[in-house]
Amino acid sequence: MKKSAVLFDLDGTLLDTTDGVLESAVHAAVSLGREPLPYDTMMRFVGPPIQESFMRYYGMDETGAQEAANRFRSYYKENALFKAKPYPRLIEMLKALSGNGIALGVATYKREDYAIQVLRHFGIAPYCRSMHGADNFNRFTKADIVEMCIRELGVDRNGVVLVGDTEHDAIGAVNAGVDFIGVTFGFGFRSESDVCRYPNIGCVDSLEQIVELIA
Repeated sequence: MKKSAVLFDLDGTLLDTTDGVLESAVHAAVSLGREPLPYDTMMRFVGPPIQESFMRYYGMDETGAQEAANRFRSYYKENALFKAKPYPRLIEMLKALSGNGIALGVATYKREDYAIQVLRHFGIAPYCRSMHGADNFNRFTKADIVEMCIRELGVDRNGVVLVGDTEHDAIGAVNAGVDFIGVTFGFGFRSESDVCRYPNIGCVDSLEQIVELIA
């Protein structure tokens, strides 16, 4: 199906950011006198809003979670921001989509200023006409961030698809009134059946398949 714009989640969709996020989450927890959780649980910190993860898995209240998020982000910025790996054939995929006249953007839960630095560092930013992320206090929902991109791109939402790897992305797409494609190589969805719990127009196992599906 032809689309006028594709918005991408970042962590778990364009980049594998596991190492930097886990290192920063452990640092924040330990600095607050908490023990690191089992690896499988700490992996759940990759992708969702960081405050939400500290509240869910450490039982923190909003004030404590914000303090943990501040420590996470301070460490992440100084020590782990670029500890990420692009998924295979990322740039080729971006070139193919943009070459077909499709506007590209990024809508991420990563704090916006950090996200833009990462996108520039890995050579993704030149292909993106819109890049938006979370504010420091995570007041924006995923749908809010998608809306920012739609407004900046100046496109009809009926021609927009969001590509992401978690239920947060799928729900954000529904709430923003745009189509959704789920990827199974990130941090959330593991199979097509996982993706199909939510409205979608496709499920892919690689970035190359996004080009085949859209362009």
